[in-house]
Amino acid sequence: MAAELPLLLPSDAARHREGAARVTVATVDRGATADPHEDWVAVEEPLEIVLEFGPADARTRRTAALTMRTPGNDAELAAGFLLAEGVVGAPEDVHRVTPCGHPNAVRVELRPAVPVALAGLERHFTTSSSCGVCGKTSLDALAARASPLPDADRPWLAAEVVHRLPGILRESQPTFDRTGGLHAAALFDGTGRLLLVREDVGRHNAVDKLVGAELMAGRLPLDRRVLLVSGRASFELAQKAVAAGVSVLAAVGAPSSLAVDLATRFGLTLLGFVRDHRFNVYAHGGRLV
Repeated sequence: MAAELPLLLPSDAARHREGAARVTVATVDRGATADPHEDWVAVEEPLEIVLEFGPADARTRRTAALTMRTPGNDAELAAGFLLAEGVVGAPEDVHRVTPCGHPNAVRVELRPAVPVALAGLERHFTTSSSCGVCGKTSLDALAARASPLPDADRPWLAAEVVHRLPGILRESQPTFDRTGGLHAAALFDGTGRLLLVREDVGRHNAVDKLVGAELMAGRLPLDRRVLLVSGRASFELAQKAVAAGVSVLAAVGAPSSLAVDLATRFGLTLLGFVRDHRFNVYAHGGRLV
């Protein structure tokens, strides 16, 4: 049964628009306080992901995750999360994703033939909008279900293309323009053509939404694709990239040491500090022309 989560009241709903909410603020500039005025901030609300699985005559429901996210594309977020955790591996594994009683819960119904390892669900993730998949300190769990990415030494991505990606992403963030408080994840092909972008208050949620959309569209693995994230490249983002078969993970910010270790081990090209017409290569630069 879904946990009791805060609901968005009707009076509040009118103040929300496309992931943004109006609040009253007072600006202090050089010691002087201006009159209060309304401004936009990014919406952050909980989402419970409930998993339904098992034989048709003996279905089981369990909470797979509780995460803080920006509402919108919740079905994609749930699908992307379950892919990264190895619960699903193909769009046909998912029968449907439906609301689960209120706006802050979704139920992912797996097909009866899909096996689910209960031991893998014992952690019942409680994640925040900043931490991602907390508690994964080892690469072994990922190695058990993911293979090294192919073509790590085959050049196909020009440095000039990489330089252009942050500007394209920035022009494709409508809610960030309003709030200044959302992360973004974008998918590009090797020519720098923008294929998909998702925004969320949590960087890992933005990636889950993007990967979930591609999963449900039957477009995995995402080989010869570049995943650009607006913040840093942490372990959980590199993990999600590998699970989706992404060839290149690029970040506007810095990578973590564990992200570098993961990229090195699994053949992921990892780029950091992609901004101001420069970037650092941390792993598998052989894909760069």
